[in-house]
Amino acid sequence: MLRLFFFLPIGIIAISTASIFIKLCEAPALSIAAYRMTLASLLLLPLASYQKVWKGWNRGEGRWLILAGLFLALHFSFWIASLKFTSVASSVVLVSTNPLFVGLGGWLFFKEALGWNLMLGIFLSVIGSGLISFGDISLSKEALLGDGLALLGAITASGYLLVGRKMRKGKDLLSYIFPVYSISAIALILLSLLFKKPFFGFPSSTYLYLFLLALIPQLIGHTTFNWALRYLPTSLVAVAILGEPVGSTLLAYFILREGLTSLKMIGGALILFGISIALKKKEKSA
Repeated sequence: MLRLFFFLPIGIIAISTASIFIKLCEAPALSIAAYRMTLASLLLLPLASYQKVWKGWNRGEGRWLILAGLFLALHFSFWIASLKFTSVASSVVLVSTNPLFVGLGGWLFFKEALGWNLMLGIFLSVIGSGLISFGDISLSKEALLGDGLALLGAITASGYLLVGRKMRKGKDLLSYIFPVYSISAIALILLSLLFKKPFFGFPSSTYLYLFLLALIPQLIGHTTFNWALRYLPTSLVAVAILGEPVGSTLLAYFILREGLTSLKMIGGALILFGISIALKKKEKSA
């Protein structure tokens, strides 16, 4: 258990850096997303090849892997694009609403009980999102567009998590994340080519941030939380991940000099409180 107290804070700090690296990159959103997943897949390739992870899946499971990879590609496409239009605080808080959409998806597709906790959590989060959006629309229409993209990022992340919940049963971590990351990378490369987004010609500092984006928040951050799922209930890990909006907002304040309005603070607090309430029932039953 001591390892959990050591590694979980590292995971929170690691994922909190993602929005900062994205903001610092002088590249289109699709290009950033493609680089992130491609580099992460390449870094995993030697270990995946050694373990021959592709032998652990059959054709039927392959369809679900593809679906998970496509959801992940869309998630990063929407969320990274949102950071080009709105603040780090607004984007990371809104994209963190995915546990609520996972709960709705579990009710719709897996016939799981909706529960008063989830409904209250959704209600509070809707109010919080409205406050953030109301505050952002006074800044610019672009900020409101960024908020909408962040919510789309939350919805597509929920699809990725729901498929993952179905696929991870009885499967080890690497044999799941390597093919999913790789499929996501291929999809993002194709989307970048389709929309004629460049892969080269960026400042040298951007390539450094792209590498750090793949290494720190993707491989270190996400892998830490996936590892923790073996020892902790999913609900507790999800609550720990809620540290990302706090960490990202603090980093954005000190590194990017992004300020906070009272509406954003109140709206963000309502959303995080709503998510915590929605997860409470799962925590008790874990």
